[in-house]
Amino acid sequence: MWGLIYAGAFLAAFAVSAALKMTADPFGGKYTAAWDSTVGSVYTDLPYGDGEANKFDLYVPADRGRESYGLVVYLHAGGFTSGDKSGDHEILKWLCAKGYVAAGINYTLFSGEHPEANVYTQSVEIRDSIPFVLAEAEKLGYPIDRMAVSGGSAGHALAMLYAYRDADTSPVPVKMTFGAVGPSCFYLEDWINMGADPSQLNAVDPEGDYSGMAGLFSAMAGKEITADMLASGAYLEAVKDISAAMWVDERSAPSVHAYGAWDRMQAFSASKRLDAALTRHGVPHEYIVFPHSGHGLQNDNAQYALYMEKVEEYLERYMG
Repeated sequence: MWGLIYAGAFLAAFAVSAALKMTADPFGGKYTAAWDSTVGSVYTDLPYGDGEANKFDLYVPADRGRESYGLVVYLHAGGFTSGDKSGDHEILKWLCAKGYVAAGINYTLFSGEHPEANVYTQSVEIRDSIPFVLAEAEKLGYPIDRMAVSGGSAGHALAMLYAYRDADTSPVPVKMTFGAVGPSCFYLEDWINMGADPSQLNAVDPEGDYSGMAGLFSAMAGKEITADMLASGAYLEAVKDISAAMWVDERSAPSVHAYGAWDRMQAFSASKRLDAALTRHGVPHEYIVFPHSGHGLQNDNAQYALYMEKVEEYLERYMG
């Protein structure tokens, strides 16, 4: 009972927090693109599977003169329970204006209509969508020979899973990944207090027996994770499929990641494990901490500028 309550409350809060955005543009339009047919074209709601949500939008540059193009996928936020690719049209247009083919991809959201959906099934949908995206780009005259995958919040988590867990199966090389505030791994000690007072556990789990966290991890992984598994450590193998940081190795794609030090919607401590894994394996990366911000990265404009500068730098270095 407490597990279901905890999981529902967390996912609802995560979805709401992911919708929070900066109300002003601190960059004076630097990361937006004036959009018309001289810049590019958009093809919307292209199918990649049988599910109602299995659709993607493709942004293609007006320049058709190259032998090959780089694809940048950007996955939407929403706490795994809400959101839509259309909410990312500004960054997708910006990426397309820089000369990339850009794609926003929807995935089946965890909801009353789809209680079977979870982080793992969503990551599989993203993995399975890429051949369809490449085929559509090819049909339109944009052959793809490299890609980057990125996103925000829940979309960032899914992007990292593709970049670190699924890169070996990608039809084209994954050259880099970037994103912000996505959960990268699920170690109990990071999540049990969400970076706050450990006594917070008892506020949602009066028994103090880990059932709340077991419910949350079960809902996200799509498999039963019991309080006993958490107590013994056996849960780690069960959450590996949704823990991007656990898949990092020396072949992993160069990365740019941003996290808020005061994030209460996902475990900031987990992001430190991601940074440590990338460092340990010698993966070129930027781990940018927003020291005064939470999940919305709302209080550190200088750090946001640094993040975007590094995204541009890595795109130019690794995607051409």
